[in-house]
Amino acid sequence: RHGFEKVDYRDKADFYVLNTCSVTDNADKEACKLIRQAKRRNPDSAVAVIGCYAQLKPNEIAEMDGVDIVLGAEEKFNLLDHLDAIDLKGKVKVIQSEIDHVHTFIPSYSAGERTRSFLKIQDGCDYSCSFCTIPLARGKSRSDTVENTMKTAREVAKTDTREIVLTGVNIGDFGKGTSETFYDLIQQLSTLEGIDRIRISSIEPNLLTDEIIEFCASSEKFMPHFHIPLQSGSNKILSTMRRRYKQELYENRVTKIKSAIPDCCIGVDVIVGFPGETDDDFLDTYNFLNDLDVSYLHVFTYSERLNTEAFEMGETVQKEKREIGRAHV
Repeated sequence: RHGFEKVDYRDKADFYVLNTCSVTDNADKEACKLIRQAKRRNPDSAVAVIGCYAQLKPNEIAEMDGVDIVLGAEEKFNLLDHLDAIDLKGKVKVIQSEIDHVHTFIPSYSAGERTRSFLKIQDGCDYSCSFCTIPLARGKSRSDTVENTMKTAREVAKTDTREIVLTGVNIGDFGKGTSETFYDLIQQLSTLEGIDRIRISSIEPNLLTDEIIEFCASSEKFMPHFHIPLQSGSNKILSTMRRRYKQELYENRVTKIKSAIPDCCIGVDVIVGFPGETDDDFLDTYNFLNDLDVSYLHVFTYSERLNTEAFEMGETVQKEKREIGRAHV
């Protein structure tokens, strides 16, 4: 509709749009690498950078060779309105507003994944974990109504998609500030015709209620799969991280799942080398994980992020020791 044609990433393009992540330092570095890569493919191309890195550090990105426009969280959906106006010989254009100004949310879904589609039901986060920049990059927790989310889900069902994956920043928070809940949504989604499987992506342990677990256990459509962030098996570190649960609650959630769905696949996120983490704290996590009936781990070394509480903490763990810990977990 705007006169553009989408081409394969490996093909030469006139415009490159990089939707960036910034959850770790490595994500920032990867974005920088891709910007350089785009300009090597076509030195005369225009490069637009959007996403979390663009919201958090727009001026840093604007100083990179090859970048033409940087759009923050509120403006990124208006990208097509800006592409034609890019001046390759002019000053880099930066449009970024305070994240507190971002309040809208419209459900959306991915295409071109063959038989699977990612349905985004929520954005933003109201949690204040001491290591995380997501609230600064994505704003307050927000979602649409169950009715409007179902309308988008029915659009997915009209395609060749057979499986929907529910995604967002903190999907268990769906409906916050309204009378609707994530449980209400999955009840409605279970009636969706034309989709064989629905999968819940990452969900916080304190938001994974008994009724959600029991509903998924009885559902033929919802997959026996939960991905539940743990981050640390040490209550001391969980408190320093400002997580909203202790290891006892996490263990209770796993026990409940396995009781209701014995063959359920459970995935776990873990951060190693958090500031102040001692060998004993690490062993608490290691032993806790050994005793848990879980299926797989995503283990990350702690990454310093500016403007977070953890960044200001002393007692940092040497990066080499973080990597050793990651390998041992």
